[in-house]
This record gives sequence, structure tokens and C-alpha cells, in this order.
Amino acid sequence: MHLKGHFVLLRHAGAYWRSEAKAGNARQARVINTSSGAGIFGSVGQGNYAAAKAAIAELTIQAAAELGGYGVTVNGIAPAARTQMTMGAGDAMAAQMAAPADGSFDSMDPANISPLVVWLGSPGSADVTGRLFEVEGGVITVLDGWQRAASIDKGARWEQDELGAAVADLIEKSPTQVKPYGAR
Repeated sequence: MHLKGHFVLLRHAGAYWRSEAKAGNARQARVINTSSGAGIFGSVGQGNYAAAKAAIAELTIQAAAELGGYGVTVNGIAPAARTQMTMGAGDAMAAQMAAPADGSFDSMDPANISPLVVWLGSPGSADVTGRLFEVEGGVITVLDGWQRAASIDKGARWEQDELGAAVADLIEKSPTQVKPYGAR
């Protein structure tokens, strides 16, 4: 349902915006999808959830490319906040997600997410599309997922016995891989 809800909305809204553009009616529309850090980095024990949220992240990028010509921006958020799901995820996580008793800044307050969502829906974000943002407390991070890192071109087919050293070199030259949530 995570992916289907996003897809169905985009399918119908996209068809409407396309017909409006073909009729000469200018649009300035915004879509803000909701993914998750689990969809970007993975989450041990939540393969189905992580896969659906990863698909939403990619759908965001794809829809931004396809709907941009109709005056539509498509971005996504990957919020980190206290929810009923996270509060029921176990004692350690529930303790981490609990509101501070002393009244200090509550980094897990879901209200911390809404200012970015409102801004992404505003005219001020007209030049931002196809991006995914992680939001946790007062921290906003641009997530720059699947991209090419180090590569090597032999100019010919590789032999199996050559690959161990070549792959080790590529991994050493690439950014450190972020481990899935819950991985050791």
C-alpha cells in the first residue's frame, strides 16, 4: 500500500496536469512523497517496508523527470520522528524516541517535519525537483542515493580471476557504504 498510494495519486494527477498543459493552461503544482530512511539505507527485519519506501524514492525521481514539463515539481521526504510504529518497535527504540522530560528541544517531535513539507509545497521551491530530503529534528539532509561511484574500464571482457583485485580497488575508491538501520 505504501507504493500503490503514491503511484495512484501521481497517475491520476499527472494525467490531469498533462491535459491542462496540452490545453495551454499553465500549472505550478507540487507533489511531496513520503519515503523513509529505511528505503534509502535499508532496515534489518523490515525488507518489505524498506523495498516499498525505496520504490517511492525512485518514483519521486522518475515522476519529477516526467512531470517537469507540465509545471509540476516532485520531491520526497524521509522523516525521522516519533510515531505509533516507532514507539511500538521495542524498548531501546521507544526510549530513543521518547519526548525529553525536561522540556528541551524534542528532535523526534513529528512537528519538526512539517516546515520542510510546507516549503516544498510553496512557490519558493519552484526550482527544486527530483530531490529527497531526510528530516530529523533540526537537521535537513539531501539524500543522494544511487549514483555511480568509482569505475574501471578494461576495454575488453573481464576474466573471472581478475575481478577480485579490480572490485577491491573499486570499493576502496568509492564512498563508504551506509549500513542498514539495525545492522552491525
